[in-house]
Amino acid sequence: MKEFGVAVIGYGFIGKVHTYSYLNIPLLYDPAPARLRLVGVCTSRRETCEAAGRQAGFEQCTTDYRELLARPDVHLVSICTPNYLHREVLLDALAAGKHIYCDKPLAMNGDEADQVVRAAQGTGLTCQVTFNYRFIPAVMRARQLVAEGFLGRVNTFRFRYLHSGYTDPDRPLSWRMDLAKSGGGALMDLGSHAIDLLHYLLGPVARVNGLTRIFTPTRPVGAGSDERVPVHTDELAMAQVELLSGAVGTLEASRVATGTNDDLAFEIHGDRGALRFTLEAPDYLEAYDAGLPDSPLGGRRGWTRIETLQRYPAPAMLPPGRATTGWMRFHVASMHAFVSNAAAGLPGDPSFADGLAAHRVMDAIYASARTGTWTPVEGG
Repeated sequence: MKEFGVAVIGYGFIGKVHTYSYLNIPLLYDPAPARLRLVGVCTSRRETCEAAGRQAGFEQCTTDYRELLARPDVHLVSICTPNYLHREVLLDALAAGKHIYCDKPLAMNGDEADQVVRAAQGTGLTCQVTFNYRFIPAVMRARQLVAEGFLGRVNTFRFRYLHSGYTDPDRPLSWRMDLAKSGGGALMDLGSHAIDLLHYLLGPVARVNGLTRIFTPTRPVGAGSDERVPVHTDELAMAQVELLSGAVGTLEASRVATGTNDDLAFEIHGDRGALRFTLEAPDYLEAYDAGLPDSPLGGRRGWTRIETLQRYPAPAMLPPGRATTGWMRFHVASMHAFVSNAAAGLPGDPSFADGLAAHRVMDAIYASARTGTWTPVEGG
């Protein structure tokens, strides 16, 4: 069995999620794809770095990620920094010959992402993006049904990712609301996931007609501060979307959807059937088979709830397939795919190219929101 040394660059929320996933792969998968050793962690401050070392047992703590990239016993690198730092760290990690697992979005925009994709070409490295929602069993089952032709010709769709965490106008500014550090707002943070699922299930986007809104134009600079500064990142993004296949639908990403918690959902309607899913009921995929008989007395047509729970394919063995699933499990499955790909010498899936494809759609939506016109997606 191969042994990989792991470095985690950035140890905020998502850095902890990546670390949790590395630690739990050997418990949830038998056999594990490789032995994993937490070699190093990098944060911007010494105290947070040392705390990370104590929490997870990293061997080295540093505030300079290049120290970790220089280590020959580091093979896998997780990039969990704010968006504006992704490109530099990505390019340095590629130059150092490391396999890379990068949190979404891949970069700040399509041009940066394209630069990263070009740098990764021909390296033979496993380069993967954290589009963890591909690894929900219900989503995996939906992809199977689409591939089998269950829907027939897809006509319309709706994909959305809704949060309510920014409804409080006194929530203080963070890097996610700083355009120079985030590259965008709800569309970048949440919409990137919805766009990737749209690509994963239905294929490329041809053109979009988008709009964005900021409902709280100023926010406090810090908790309890009376000083407020302008907000330049979207709290809501919506778009009409046309696919290369001819199917049409809508996309929505919101941080101000009162009453929601973590509502990633889709509905897809074809001429033979339909599918729908919500992350707030993640154990089930709903399907409608228009081919079943429909009559006043003998009909069997209607929405069917398909239980998917934690029915991951082998070698997943813990928890059992009958157990209800949870958000962290999708991250572990996504990380398992990355480590498995690296161990087998395979490309990342979802790849950096998938990350670039999401950026191209987001770029087009932002451009359309500025011009008020339908905008083609580059490469679509």
